[in-house]
Amino acid sequence: MFEIKIPKEIRKTPKAMEQVFSSLIATYSFGFGPVEIYVDGKVELWLSLEMVGRAGGVHFYIYAPSKFRNLIESAIYAQYPDAEIHPAEDYTELLSPVLPNKVYDLWGTEFVLAKENYYPIKTYHFFEEAQEERRLDPIAAITEVMSNLKEDEMIWIQVLISPTGEPTGNNWQEEGLKKIEEIAGRKISKTKKGVGSGLYDFARNLFWAPIEYPTWPQAEGKEPSTILKFLHPAEQEIIKAISNKISKFGFETIIRFIYIDKRDSFTSANISAVMGAFAQFRTMDLNALKPDKRITTLKSGWLAKFFPKYKQLVEFSRKRIIFDCYRTRRFGRYNRVRPEKFSVLNTEELATIYHFPAIMVEAPKLHKLEAKKGGPPPGLPIES
Repeated sequence: MFEIKIPKEIRKTPKAMEQVFSSLIATYSFGFGPVEIYVDGKVELWLSLEMVGRAGGVHFYIYAPSKFRNLIESAIYAQYPDAEIHPAEDYTELLSPVLPNKVYDLWGTEFVLAKENYYPIKTYHFFEEAQEERRLDPIAAITEVMSNLKEDEMIWIQVLISPTGEPTGNNWQEEGLKKIEEIAGRKISKTKKGVGSGLYDFARNLFWAPIEYPTWPQAEGKEPSTILKFLHPAEQEIIKAISNKISKFGFETIIRFIYIDKRDSFTSANISAVMGAFAQFRTMDLNALKPDKRITTLKSGWLAKFFPKYKQLVEFSRKRIIFDCYRTRRFGRYNRVRPEKFSVLNTEELATIYHFPAIMVEAPKLHKLEAKKGGPPPGLPIES
């Protein structure tokens, strides 16, 4: 566990953090062999980037395997040379390992993409302006909420990332290319394969042969026409957005959000504020981040409506599960031991969601370094 203490003045845009994520792609193993998977039990490793708000202020953490320490430090210092990275205690251990309990209650969810992985969310380029005073920082809304927390209130945001690749079975970039071909009017027709389909075509042609010339389905991979359809400006923008996303490195991603407070003062006001902060990444024609209904601690549906005890039981169980998943940094339900489907965000999208606030962010309790570290001046006399 490392805490990243950010410098007082950051004039860089989230583009710098995008370069950090591009460096973190080096954590990818490029696949394991059968012996490593089934005998040694190896899985693709992951990192946890965390943003924590409590009454004392806003903190940034990274939880990672120790062998990646040099990689993480060099990636961050390369873009933020004035930052400081220190080993830190795990803040989740300040509370009971089992929540909710008689003292504390919580609300939590996981954010997933609303559409297919190749559709991008709104990224930091949308918030940028040429003039610094007009530039917006998408992380400002979240840090502002965290800065206004009272005693015993906590907001935890966790972004788990693991690089994608061919061995992971996540072919999101290939799916994006197919979608571009489909929008551009170059969709390749596919026909049924197999013995059954071939026998059906033969029997049909044999029956109608006296009165109709035999016809056979078009072979797969052969395009019916080379004429491209006219693209509407909106379709052109979608193609550009998909092309931009699939051209960059991608990470299988889990985003968890937990709000904790004492039972006697628990309120949903801060929950709504954080949910609104994540809503700013939504675009109506592309993608958005939405709460996963299977994980969200608020249970809905007709069973929950007519059976209140059932609703309370399910909500209590989900709260226990999501807190345990957050505390143990669990990657999905099976911790990567079994295949699962995850949302994929590229380096640009991740840098939009998790980066160090720029100088225009004035959250009152944002922990920033007041002084800059430096080496001794050259020629300093040293007493022998």
